[in-house]
Amino acid sequence: MHVVLAGGGTAGHIEPALALADALRRQDPSTGITALGTEKGLETRLVPERGYELALIPAVPLPRKPTPELITVPGRLRGTIKAAEQVLERTGADCVVGFGGYVALPGYLAAKRLGVPIVVHEANARPGLANKIGSRYAAGVAVATPDSKLRDARYIGIPLRHTIATLDRARVRPEARAAFGLDPNLPTLLVSGGSQGARRLNEVIQQVAPVLQRSGIQILHAVGPKNEVPRVDNMPGMPPYVPVPYVDRMDLAYAAADMMLCRAGAMTVAELSAVGLPAAYVPLPIGNGEQRLNAQPVVKAGGGLLVDDAELSPQWVQGNVLPVLADPHRLYEMSRAAAEFGRRDADDLLVGMVYEAIAARRQA
Repeated sequence: MHVVLAGGGTAGHIEPALALADALRRQDPSTGITALGTEKGLETRLVPERGYELALIPAVPLPRKPTPELITVPGRLRGTIKAAEQVLERTGADCVVGFGGYVALPGYLAAKRLGVPIVVHEANARPGLANKIGSRYAAGVAVATPDSKLRDARYIGIPLRHTIATLDRARVRPEARAAFGLDPNLPTLLVSGGSQGARRLNEVIQQVAPVLQRSGIQILHAVGPKNEVPRVDNMPGMPPYVPVPYVDRMDLAYAAADMMLCRAGAMTVAELSAVGLPAAYVPLPIGNGEQRLNAQPVVKAGGGLLVDDAELSPQWVQGNVLPVLADPHRLYEMSRAAAEFGRRDADDLLVGMVYEAIAARRQA
């Protein structure tokens, strides 16, 4: 069996695809895996690092919404669809699984031409154009939020890296806090704006950090690799404030934390919910509003707080995040609510949908 994954460009598309690849190989180590990608996407680094084949095709950016530019897409797509067809024919693909992004639509259209079954996974509450089109031809459609607008979709969550999906935060916490130089017993706030950081979050947390520290809260702050890491002189006896450029072991960061201040990308929301880590979500103020939609269900369930980027301030953190961190019972209740909302088995559920799609095509 050979599965072609179509989900490139950003980590939000690539990481779920790689989590599915890992799950397919756990089920059957002989399964062939090829990921479609473009030469400018993060997949050029992430896919080979995980040991999977990457096949590059030309990138055709899609407008986020129906616009006059959409008329030009079919002409620009012809060459990239042909390139995707060649990959499917070369690998003898049994199924194409798409996650959105530049390579998803060519992958879907190539699979349709060749009669290869399609499975679509949509991570965001508001689906992108590629997945809207792909879902029309798909044998199965999986979504990450119960509020998805895609028809006939199955709510499974987002496939997560195995180290995250199986994380026992309480068991790993001593090791995790030691790894970051944190106190083993103090309430801990994790701050991150994603893989590149977020200037707004960085500025606010640096201003409010002394207030949190004086209140007995320690901070682990991933500022982003391209942002300046502040110099910190922690006073003796004060809870530590630990800024780092980047965290490559998010499982340890999640285990070390009691709460997180973060953006509301679909992957972030899914990971925090799965591991039961409550968060104050600050949706990115650009785009089509999908980050707010991503966070709303878990916040409604009691597993987080939600604040607009324009409303985030040191005073807001002091008035909303600090009271949670200072209240063990409230932390416990929010953690439990997040965990009850989260899904840890999306990778295995999506494997089942791939197998179903292949079996249905073989029986047809």
